[in-house]
This record gives sequence, structure tokens and C-alpha cells, in this order.
Amino acid sequence: MPDTEPAPPARWAAAALRLLDADRDTTPPTPLRPVPTGHDGVRILLKDESALPGGTLKHRAARAMLRHAIASGRITENTPLVEATGGGAAHAQAALAKRLGLPYTAVLPGEPDPARAAPLHDLGADCRFVTPPLAIYDAARRLAAETGGCFLDQFAAAEPAIDRAGDDLAAELFDQAPDASWVVAGIGTGATAASLGRRIRTRGLAARLAVADPENSAYFPAWTLGAPDYATGMPSRIEGIGRPRVEPGFLPGLYDLVVPVPDAASAAAARAARAATGLPVGGSTGTCLWAALHLAARLLREDGGTGGGTVVAVLGDAHPRHLKTVHDDAWCAAKGLDPAPFAAAIDRFTGGGPWEPPGGQRAP
Repeated sequence: MPDTEPAPPARWAAAALRLLDADRDTTPPTPLRPVPTGHDGVRILLKDESALPGGTLKHRAARAMLRHAIASGRITENTPLVEATGGGAAHAQAALAKRLGLPYTAVLPGEPDPARAAPLHDLGADCRFVTPPLAIYDAARRLAAETGGCFLDQFAAAEPAIDRAGDDLAAELFDQAPDASWVVAGIGTGATAASLGRRIRTRGLAARLAVADPENSAYFPAWTLGAPDYATGMPSRIEGIGRPRVEPGFLPGLYDLVVPVPDAASAAAARAARAATGLPVGGSTGTCLWAALHLAARLLREDGGTGGGTVVAVLGDAHPRHLKTVHDDAWCAAKGLDPAPFAAAIDRFTGGGPWEPPGGQRAP
């Protein structure tokens, strides 16, 4: 009689997948948080992904990527995990790696920074700092090869992993806001925007999808010029979104609009989001909220100035560390950013006045 007992690698994989599935199944839907607009007929809601374990949207992508890699046999018991990342993805991946009992190393851009490394060390992870920033990919691949590990490669793997696993926020968002006129996401790997765009198309929804892109990022120029190989070579100052090159998960055919957002506007809008929600949100949330304000103004102009609707923007994360960046005047000044004119535009609009951003930038 053949032995039907699963081999040890299969037993470990099954247990690991059960743990990841339980994490998904026991995590409640993240809430929608309103942002005052000052105008009747138009709403802005923030899909608060900081309510996920670890406080970040990246938790969904990390879970989907690990699940797919385990099911595919690329990760087995004790496989070292390696990722090239600049921020929140490392925290989400390290937390799940710790739960799975897997060693984890984040390859981070820049000079060694104990403050950036400390939260990862607290999760039992290792950190390697690499310059120049674009060298992190090759460094991570080499380290994975040297250690017999798995290079997770979020910029290539997150979007297809979420598509295969269905481990995304799109179903939640549209269940909560079925009347959404616009949905706004930032773009780093492209996975979140892709999942939203696919949901809109496969369900025939009326919502339109906008991508908010910060300064120095290649995505807006690539979308505008139709140049999939566009690169700026400059890192984004907004943690979690914006890339110096076009990544594989950027799928322009899914987007109705790509909105370029000045970094000073991202800082001003992050502060407005914090005032509305009480959460120390990151700069990426500010980028999305600024684009959402643009779109709210656009909705008000439609139908001869009698339009309206709902804009839902993704709140990517919230963490006290952000209080030392986009919420801090000294940090902004050191980066050459002046949020004040953009904050004035937000206050004017949310106080019931017109949308008049600095420089004459109108709603797209």
C-alpha cells in the first residue's frame, strides 16, 4: 500500500500556508475614514490600510508573495528571505517571516542608518545598506544566491502574486463604497493599482482609477509619453511610492488618469489627513489625498457645476516615524519643501472655497 503521508517539505508548506490564510481570514476589513470637503455633494474617503497587522498596506502584498512562493516551492523550511526595498515592505515582510520562522534580510538604499534599521532588528531581521540606490536589486540577488535564499523581488512579483492569490483590498473597498466615482492609489510596485483596475473591469464598475505619482518618479512621464522604459534615476522622497524607473507592475492600460503631485503638496495633504483622522500617516497618503482633492474639484465642475460623487483614496500606513518626516517643518525645509501654499489651498477648498492650487494647477 503506497505511503500517503506528505513528505516533510509538503507538511511544512501546508502549515505555513494555513498560517498565512488564517492571517488573511481573521483580519477584519479596514475602515473608510471621511475627510471633510466643505462642499455638498462630494465626499472623500480614506481606505485606512494602517488598520492591517503591522500598520501598512504592504502587509497584503507580503502575504500574497510569501503564499505564492511557498506554494511554488521557492520557499521551504529555513529558506533565507531577501528583499530589495526602501521602506514599509521590509517591515511587513520581516513580521511575517518571523511568524513563519524564516530568516529575513532587507537590502536598503543609502548609507548605514541605525534609526532605519532598528525597527527591523526588533523583528529579528538583518539589514544591508547599499549605494547607489539602484544597486539594491543586484545586491539582493547576489545575497540570495550566496545564502541559498529566495529573493522576493516585490517589484516584479507583488502584482502577479496578488492577482493569483486574490489577496487584495479591491473587493473590500468596492463592497464598502459601491458608489465610488474615483479611486486613487499611489504606485510603488503597482500591485494595489492593478488589483483595483482589474476589479473595476471584471465587475463592470462605473468607478474610474487614478494613480498619484510623486516627484522624481518615472511613472507619470512614462504614462504621458507612452515610454515604458522611462527612467529618472532619482529616488522618490515619498516613502513607499514613486520609482526611478518603470517597474513591471506598472500597467498603464488599467489607469484612467495618472496625477503628478509635488512633494510639498504630499506633505501638506499628509498633515490634512492627520488632522482629519488623528493618524500619523505617511507621505504616500498625502500624495493620494492631494490627487483626491483634485478629483473632488473635478466632480464638482461636472454637469455644468452641479456634479458630485465619492472619491476613495488609499491610506497606505500610519506610524510615529512619519512625524519626523512629512509632518515636521525642519525635515521639509531640509528637503527644500514648503508645504504652506499647498496647505492654504487645502484649507480654502475644505472651507467651502474654490480649488486653487499653487502655480495655477487645476483639477486634471
